[in-house]
Amino acid sequence: VQLQASGGGLVQFGGSLRLPCAASGRTSTIYDMGWFRQAPKKEREFVASINWFDGNTYYADSVKGRFTISRDNAVNTVYLQMKTLKPEDTAVYFCAVRNRFSVQFNYWGQGTLVTVSS
Repeated sequence: VQLQASGGGLVQFGGSLRLPCAASGRTSTIYDMGWFRQAPKKEREFVASINWFDGNTYYADSVKGRFTISRDNAVNTVYLQMKTLKPEDTAVYFCAVRNRFSVQFNYWGQGTLVTVSS
């Protein structure tokens, strides 16, 4: 599975941004899609995920109520809608796939940078 994330950029405090991530290749094996982020000098952390079949979603506490993950199975794309952005949301955002043969996310996109100015 190949992943192409986009939509990053510079946004002001309190602003919004939507990140799409398109999957290609063996998309029939997708079980979950998710978003992770890595801020400067910090480890990568989980943001949100969505089950490809039933649409169940999971969020990190730090983004609950502000971020929404959704999917469009017809175009093999997952979206991360981010609202009320804060400077601490500044990070490189990565989309990822867990296929049905793995217990953890095992395919990763190249990342897209989100910068929130104060």
